[in-house]
Amino acid sequence: MIYETLVCITEEINSSFKRKLQTNEEKAILSGIVNQDGSVAIQGENKIIVTLLNVEKDTIGKSTAGTPVGVTTPNTAPAVNINLYVLFSAYFSSNNYPEALRFLSFVVAHFQSKNVFTRANTPAMDARIGKLIFEMESLGADKLNNIWTTLGAKYMPSVVYKVRMLTFDDSIIREYRPVVTGTEGSVGPA
Repeated sequence: MIYETLVCITEEINSSFKRKLQTNEEKAILSGIVNQDGSVAIQGENKIIVTLLNVEKDTIGKSTAGTPVGVTTPNTAPAVNINLYVLFSAYFSSNNYPEALRFLSFVVAHFQSKNVFTRANTPAMDARIGKLIFEMESLGADKLNNIWTTLGAKYMPSVVYKVRMLTFDDSIIREYRPVVTGTEGSVGPA
């Protein structure tokens, strides 16, 4: 459900950009910032990068089934509620810094006007997600420095949101489909 949530958020931001800016280009992308080898993970420039920073267990919330977190029923493990910390970074060329700030402002304005996502106001949201609540995180200079150092990237204009709350239980596991790679030169069945 983490993937589905982040894809939904990215699509929502792109839809907002398309409506307000009359653009057909996908300006928001779901991506890490730096690859494991230290190279830049983003193809192209002038994008808002949506990156998962952290997953945190929510010990205050209750499961969607009405059973408090930590309470088990026979033959089932308790549901786990989690919060996501999502970084929205403006990856724009150096001569396009004003546009980076403009697009970052659009992201903040979007979540200011729509900070609760439900199936009623976001039809593309996965049916297993009940509700998402967005809260802007205020980070001091030391935390901000730690984030960018940990990511292994140079600072970009950015904002962090805490996204409450996904409930996990064994019903989220559907099917694993590995990515098909290396199909060149393959032959069909004999």
